[in-house]
Amino acid sequence: MIRRTILASAAMLAFATGSALAQTSSPTPAPAVTEVAGVKYDNTLQLANTRLVLNGAGIRYKAIFKVYTAGLYLSAKAATPDAVLATPGPKRMHIVMLRDIDANELGKLFTRGMQDNAPKEEFSKSIVGTLRMSDLFSAKKKLLTGENFSVDWVPGVGTTVLINGKSTGEPIKEPEFFTALVKIWLGQSPADHQLKDALLGKAPSTRDPFAN
Repeated sequence: MIRRTILASAAMLAFATGSALAQTSSPTPAPAVTEVAGVKYDNTLQLANTRLVLNGAGIRYKAIFKVYTAGLYLSAKAATPDAVLATPGPKRMHIVMLRDIDANELGKLFTRGMQDNAPKEEFSKSIVGTLRMSDLFSAKKKLLTGENFSVDWVPGVGTTVLINGKSTGEPIKEPEFFTALVKIWLGQSPADHQLKDALLGKAPSTRDPFAN
């Protein structure tokens, strides 16, 4: 009788220990969002019936000031600018403002960034789209803290700009426009080198507060 009791107790202890180990070793579910400066980016989304993943997200600084967050979505992870541009399927750049900014001035900065990073021939093919984008920002007047805009590229359709989730007109057909636009952040002279690294999924490094 005593032997049976000991064996039963041992079996129950083994079962309890195994259950505890199974619970401990269960994988932790991956978070559904990535948070950057209080802004939440979904780790996956659907665009044009395609599942996109968040390649990376970071903050655009101007000196010590946070201007906006940006997140890059692709159909597959990419670690270099060339790989980003070569990735097939739809793409999205999503930006959320962290401070109020004159929309017309932001449009001018984007245009200058495109000129600084795109070869002349490539930029010349994106002029129509650049003028369209400048008009959109001019009409908006001001982007307020918390407002957002997305730039979506869909093969065969073109580039669509959405402000606060609403489409702003017909797609811009020229593929060179989206390429030149992405190079604002991923080109040889990016708007912010640490933001470039973040969009490419690289670990953040110590930031110089007086760098652009």
